Amino acid sequence: MNQGPSTIIPCLRYRDAHRMIDWLCEAFGFQKHAVHDDGQGGVAHAQLVYGGGMLMLGSVREDGFGRLMAQPDALDGRETQCACVTVTDCRAHYERAKAAGARIVDEYAEKVYGGAGYGCRDPEGHLWWFGSYDPWAG
Repeated sequence: MNQGPSTIIPCLRYRDAHRMIDWLCEAFGFQKHAVHDDGQGGVAHAQLVYGGGMLMLGSVREDGFGRLMAQPDALDGRETQCACVTVTDCRAHYERAKAAGARIVDEYAEKVYGGAGYGCRDPEGHLWWFGSYDPWAG
């Protein structure tokens, strides 16, 4: 598996970013790389890592960039994109996420093109895809 550094990094905003940072680490196996509070109880900027990948996130706020974003609950649960994360043991990852309360939207399955995968939503409704297929392997 390719071990970074990432040059494409998904960025998300959460209504309760501190709670979601802890949940993403527990459920999906991310690790905190940096968390910067905004001085108002929220998160100005955070970086979570998984393998060679990174996710950046912060609290929902009505700033210039924030006004261009919408949360899933404001769009009837729909998303306009999805983070895709390559994991080594997809079955174990699926079980961990499910046990932590991830809402499974596409059940774990072995894929005809190789590997396995599943889709889920986090507690704030963001859509995620996890799979063991490594597109870098050829």
